[in-house]
Formats: sequence, C-alpha cells, structure tokens
Amino acid sequence: MRKLLFVNACMRGEESRTRKLCEAFLETYRRKHPDCQVEEVDLSRQELRPYDLGMLAERDRLIGEEAWDDGIFALARQFAQADDIVVGAPYWDLSFPAALKIYVEHIMACGICFYYTEEGPKGMARAQTMYYLTTGGGFIEGQNFGAEYMRGIARMCGIPQFQEARAEGLDIIGMDADALVAEACQRAAALAE
Repeated sequence: MRKLLFVNACMRGEESRTRKLCEAFLETYRRKHPDCQVEEVDLSRQELRPYDLGMLAERDRLIGEEAWDDGIFALARQFAQADDIVVGAPYWDLSFPAALKIYVEHIMACGICFYYTEEGPKGMARAQTMYYLTTGGGFIEGQNFGAEYMRGIARMCGIPQFQEARAEGLDIIGMDADALVAEACQRAAALAE
C-alpha cells in the first residue's frame, strides 16, 4: 500500500490558507492513488521539544546501539518509510513556523533517514517526491528560505524530486486573496497529478 506522509505545519488549523492548498493537493492525490494511506503529523498538536543536551545524549546512545525501534525514532521511521511527503507550512519570518524546525530535528536520525560516507551524506528515505505548499501575506520574492531548507532536507535524505506550490500577496490591500488562494489550490492539485 502506498503511503503519503502529510507534515501539517498549518498552525491556524482549519482557518489556515495553507491548509486549503493542502486539502486541494490531498483530494487530488487520493483520487489518483485510491489505495494510498495518508498519515498526518499535525505539528499544532504535537508536543515536540527542541533537543537539549540530555535528549541528544540519549539519541546518540540509541544510534550507537542501533536501537532503531525505540520510540524516539518513531517520526524518523515514519518519514523514511513514506512513498511521498507533502509539507504544508505558512511563510512566516522568511521561512516557516518553528514547530517545523523542531520536527526536522526529530526526524533527522543518522542511520534511519541518512548515513555519512567520505563523500558526504547518503539518503535512506524511500520517498520519490517532497511537495512543499505555502502561503504568504506579502510577496516572497525569491526569499523562501523555508522551501530552500526543506529542499536541502529532501536532498540529504535522498528524495530526488522537490516540488512547490504557493499563494502570495494575500494580505496586501487591493489583492483578491480568495482568488489567489483558489489559483494556488489549482497549482497544488496539479502537483498531485
């Protein structure tokens, strides 16, 4: 069975404009892959903490013991085993909500999502494509460091394709935000095709 991982960093829940893009994508993806299983990680409901010294020491110990079944690696295993990954995150402060960065800290486990060689990291994730969906109140104008960061994560994990859809300028007076979101939803749905 095909697995799609939906990393939901739409912190405003159902009111989120980014969530609308994600719903358009997911509807089309499910139609194209009727047998797929969608697993959602809702970062607004997770209580993930940034790694501190004690947590890092414990993770390093478990990596050294190759204790991959430990619960600390559950999110990393889920990420590595997905066939495709869609990340929905609003454009905040030139990137994305902090919850997404904390999630990345939890999935980037050496030995599950990647490993190191003399030539550099080699990816271990199964996904063929990471999709990144975002919305912004202003114009992003080539400064979407969040998308570039996630593109780098995809590359490090061995995910060969990265695709993005976005709606921008949504809070600018005079712009038709509903129309812009609707157009972006069409682009997000087209990615799922």
